[in-house]
Amino acid sequence: MALKVELKPGERLIIGGTVITNGDTRTQLLVEGHAPILREKDILTPETANSPARRIYLAVQMMYLTEDISELQETYFSLIADFMKAVPSSFPHIEAINHQILTGQMYKALKQAKHLLTYEEELLKHA
Repeated sequence: MALKVELKPGERLIIGGTVITNGDTRTQLLVEGHAPILREKDILTPETANSPARRIYLAVQMMYLTEDISELQETYFSLIADFMKAVPSSFPHIEAINHQILTGQMYKALKQAKHLLTYEEELLKHA
């Protein structure tokens, strides 16, 4: 079954290691096969990963896109250890991300990491 992706004019999409930029009109793509896919709104770059939770998200994103957790495993564990020391209440979010990684559900891990971003933003609003 194909994944249907609709892109707005100028919107970017990553499929595997390839960045696709839509032209001037709305486009619908049908993607068949297995490849990591990320819409522009879900993509972080090293420049935009400017907070601890964003750096964790970026590490999970890279694990998802490369389909290889071993390369970023040390970085990821260092980031979550530091985050847990600073924000112990984040444990349920970190645990949910870890569970998805350990079960090989990298897209779901990325979605859980997005919840961590929201949690961090809420904490900063009240700080």
